Amino acid sequence: MNTTGTRFPLRIAARRPVAVDVVALDLAPVGPDPLPTWEPGAHLDVEVAPGVERQYSLVATTDDGHWRVAVLREHGGRGGSVAVHDSLEVGATVTVSGPRNHFAFDPDRPAVFVAGGIGITPIAAMIAEAEVRGTPWELHYAGRRRDAMAFAEDLVGVHPDRVSLAVADEGTRLDVAALLADPRDAVVYCCGPKRLMDAVEAAASHWPEGSVRVERFAASDTASAPGEAFEAELAVSGITLTVPADRTLLEVAEDAGVFVLSSCREGTCGTCETPVIAGSVDHRDAVLSAAEQAADHSMMICVSRAARGCPRLVLDL
Repeated sequence: MNTTGTRFPLRIAARRPVAVDVVALDLAPVGPDPLPTWEPGAHLDVEVAPGVERQYSLVATTDDGHWRVAVLREHGGRGGSVAVHDSLEVGATVTVSGPRNHFAFDPDRPAVFVAGGIGITPIAAMIAEAEVRGTPWELHYAGRRRDAMAFAEDLVGVHPDRVSLAVADEGTRLDVAALLADPRDAVVYCCGPKRLMDAVEAAASHWPEGSVRVERFAASDTASAPGEAFEAELAVSGITLTVPADRTLLEVAEDAGVFVLSSCREGTCGTCETPVIAGSVDHRDAVLSAAEQAADHSMMICVSRAARGCPRLVLDL
């Protein structure tokens, strides 16, 4: 099965609670073809209800070849996780696309894993890969309650010397500043609440460039900020579009009949990533690293725009 750039159905083969308010779903192919392999850090775009799409990290491929994700019920969220918990039962079919990976794991360098809450899901896949590849690693996992921390007991039980839990209601906390005070020959991987990822990036700002990788599924604070009008030359399509200050490049391109793969439309999934041939970009996504944004080699056209003072972008679109 080739899933690149396509949407396809998967069947829910199993579901089980793995923590308070966290359910694991095993997703099986509908047809005879096996699901493809994927790399740790990859995620799926899942249509959890008509017109409602969310991104979920892959946790594992099961022994019977199914893809496993784990979903936190977000009380007060936008309804996607509630639909998963309350409506998706075994036997139901969901439409997905991917896997996509903007949170790649490097098995050739020691790993410092920092997870908060449901952010453990991509980290769990990386830990499994690190064990297979012999990569030195350590995990620092924070949560409010032990029984709400998915996979925590299993990880501690199997790797007691490598896993450190910081459980708020037990009076323990994760001191990110102390953990990352001294740069090491390692990569820091972090997924969790925005405040945790921001703290990790700040605490490791003096580490060598490229030492910190984070996975964000929430829109950037600047995603919907006011912008300026600009021109976008689409080199492949042979047209030049004017993008008004109050519209996105993706919207204008779609109105012009240009086919663009897209999903989240808020700069979090990476589906609409488009190569930049010329011009400077005001990056508003939560996908590209700081170094990737500075390089201006690509942009998420659902939120990013021409930078202030750059009247025209030239795109490979």
